[in-house]
Amino acid sequence: MDAILFLLFAAIAVVCGINLVVQTHPISSALSLIGVMGSLAVLYLLLGGEFIAAAQLIVYAGAIMVLFVFTIMLLNSGAEKKTLKTTKARWFGLPLLAGFLGVIAFIIQGALPKAEGVKFGAFTGGTAQQIGWKVFTQYLLPFEITSVLILIAILGAIVLARKEID
Repeated sequence: MDAILFLLFAAIAVVCGINLVVQTHPISSALSLIGVMGSLAVLYLLLGGEFIAAAQLIVYAGAIMVLFVFTIMLLNSGAEKKTLKTTKARWFGLPLLAGFLGVIAFIIQGALPKAEGVKFGAFTGGTAQQIGWKVFTQYLLPFEITSVLILIAILGAIVLARKEID
């Protein structure tokens, strides 16, 4: 049952990821990204990472996506315009992408040693206490730098939106 659920939500994540790139309207892309984030949270649950699944939903599918939507609305960006180059890129790009991914997969598979398969629910580490201890001791500086970068991005979006209004 776990393998079936894993494959189902992995397929949902891939389809939403492809839809994210294919969409021409930014809000539709943001909604597709929410689908990817939700699917990843379910995959984390299946692998035994309850804390990271909850953090995925609360932080990424919730807060960060609200930030993305507000930024898109502040910038007031419309849908992309299709050009002749877009259709050429679609016809030539997909076969080239498939070939590139095949070569990369072949190289990676040959370079990595054979590993044991994943056992669903076997992971016992990663409790909230262990993660909190690491975040606020060993990884405090990257955590704070990330929060400052997000604040700078918000201020940049506000400045860009203000220039358009004036």
